[in-house]
Amino acid sequence: MFSKNIGIDLGTANTFVYIGGKGIVIKEPTVVAINQKTNSIVAIGNEAKEMIGRTPNYIYVVRPLVNGVVSNFEITAELLKYFLNKVLNPTLSFLIKSRVVVGIPTNLTEVEKKAVKDAVRDAGAKEVYLVEETLAGAIGIRLPIFESSGSMIIDIGGGTADIAVISLGGIVVGKSIAIAGDKFNSDIMNYAKDELKLLIGERMAEEIKILVGALGEQKEIKEGIMRGRDLITGLPREVVINSNQIEKALAKSIKILVNSIKSILEETPPELVADIINKGIYLVGGGSLLKGLDKILSEEVKIQVHISEDQMTAVVR
Repeated sequence: MFSKNIGIDLGTANTFVYIGGKGIVIKEPTVVAINQKTNSIVAIGNEAKEMIGRTPNYIYVVRPLVNGVVSNFEITAELLKYFLNKVLNPTLSFLIKSRVVVGIPTNLTEVEKKAVKDAVRDAGAKEVYLVEETLAGAIGIRLPIFESSGSMIIDIGGGTADIAVISLGGIVVGKSIAIAGDKFNSDIMNYAKDELKLLIGERMAEEIKILVGALGEQKEIKEGIMRGRDLITGLPREVVINSNQIEKALAKSIKILVNSIKSILEETPPELVADIINKGIYLVGGGSLLKGLDKILSEEVKIQVHISEDQMTAVVR
């Protein structure tokens, strides 16, 4: 009666909160808006994301996590407090024993792990446990991770892509790289700047990525309108951009992702590689929604790649 089991997927882009017996109760961006004049928090989550690129000089919008790592401890603690207060009655919090499990990227240092634990405890949790996001994601999509056979999973989030081979409930080989949703947005912004002489914001880049982003020769070519500031005239300008251009913009990042997957497979014991060939590789995380990514990876590594159902919530579930 007086205990709650809570799962938190504290991502660079989005935070999900799951409560045992209730399911997912919070799904909001990991974004905080701060007033520099008063040094106070103006907005958190959805409200703060709406402010990106639209605030006066004294209000700045930050992401307290960079590449899955806590970069600002105080703001992360406030963000977690805000989300936990939404799901726990603050007036009764001293009575409730809350056990919190938090998903973290692979290969975090002990210092970084301590920062996450401290932030969650500071937000009011009584017990805190950490679990690698790839392990949590594998459990979320019901892979048989406790068996003596290999399973390979790639969690492509906002800040990092976590690649892992799992067997007997543990990570045999794992790696975390900063090639994920945010890097894809950055690639599109750089392409617009270098090739189209157009300055665009992160929100515009993300909208275009979702609207027309697609990879591979078999893709359906779509077009979208990119709006920004002309770098030559300084005036507003619209440009029509298509899927082929987005693929060109993302080419280097996709190559790094492919090479990282290949390096993990090279380090994997041959018996587990045989299992992975039979089962295939599983994709979870918001970054795996990029159309055609599964086919490109499958062609490059010569192993079937599956996109999991409801991949955004696999880790928190």
